[in-house]
Amino acid sequence: PRGATRVNGRGLTLLPGLIDCHVHLCWRGEADVVKATERETPTETLLKASLSAGQTLEAGVTTVRDVGSRDHSIFALKKAIDKGLTPGPRIIGAGLAICMIGGHLRRVIAQEVEGVEQVRQVVREQIDAGAEVIKVIASGGVLTPGTSPDQAQMTLEELRAAVDEAKQAGRKVAAHAHGASGMKNAIRAGVHSIEHATLMDEEAAELFEKHGVYMVPTLSALATTGACRHGCGIPDDALEKAKSMTKRHQSSFKQAHRRRLLIAMGTDAGTPFNHHGDNAQELERMVALGMSPMEAMIASTSAAARLIGIDGQVGTIAQGKEADLLLIEGNPLRKIDLLRDKRRLVGVMKAGRFVAGPLSHSH
Repeated sequence: PRGATRVNGRGLTLLPGLIDCHVHLCWRGEADVVKATERETPTETLLKASLSAGQTLEAGVTTVRDVGSRDHSIFALKKAIDKGLTPGPRIIGAGLAICMIGGHLRRVIAQEVEGVEQVRQVVREQIDAGAEVIKVIASGGVLTPGTSPDQAQMTLEELRAAVDEAKQAGRKVAAHAHGASGMKNAIRAGVHSIEHATLMDEEAAELFEKHGVYMVPTLSALATTGACRHGCGIPDDALEKAKSMTKRHQSSFKQAHRRRLLIAMGTDAGTPFNHHGDNAQELERMVALGMSPMEAMIASTSAAARLIGIDGQVGTIAQGKEADLLLIEGNPLRKIDLLRDKRRLVGVMKAGRFVAGPLSHSH
């Protein structure tokens, strides 16, 4: 077009902006994120989330799906970023996750519900507040004392009601599930993605395949938590669970990749020692477990955009799409860990404007 600026990218690699399908901007990788949330005022949490958003964008991640925040201020942050008040990626936010009474992350980033009617009401309230995705908790978790990750949570009927209500409003549903029973319930209920999918069995894998459901593996979450020693500040209960599941998590991912299940990149950034801005570590982990660099790249761009439902706007380099682009020194298809080296990010472009990297200063 007339008046366009030409950028000389000779010798550099051009790729779409990365998309992280699973982050918690309100957490900052603290050893005990639950305690951190309890001690802060909501305003502090929002300021932290804003800082996280800026670091995420600087790392070349131009879109995130925030699947659980302390309150609805994530939607205020999204608006502020969209207006250009503060730097950050495009946010598709869930607001509060939905869990059963006594469920995983209750009173931290999830609200408790009981029964089909209440589930429907809460989904409607979330959407009214600005939710563009609905997050349900379909199994126990690592960070909540007294909940077992392999135990199913929420009934099949409750999960179905959440999906039905979300679909009526054109929203997709992401389900947290570590255990196979929770995954099966969620997939049968019609969710669009399973987050973590840690303890997948044969039957669950078949259901993923049959229903075309995405796995968002979040390998970095268990890996960063499980690598810690006792006394690092992570509660013992959470540490034990993470250590005991890491190997099973890796084999679930390998099985999913072998079976060619749909996989979209997600880090669970914000969980203990899993920092915003280090998002590209997930691609290294996926490659270490058998993906080719190109497969990891697709999981982090076009496949992620399809899962979120924004593949008409972003995720590939094509005429007519919003220009979310990265210019990088070197070829990440040969060496995937280049993506984590911010010195090599020459330019991060979001919606046609350079927003980070040396090129952002010259344009």
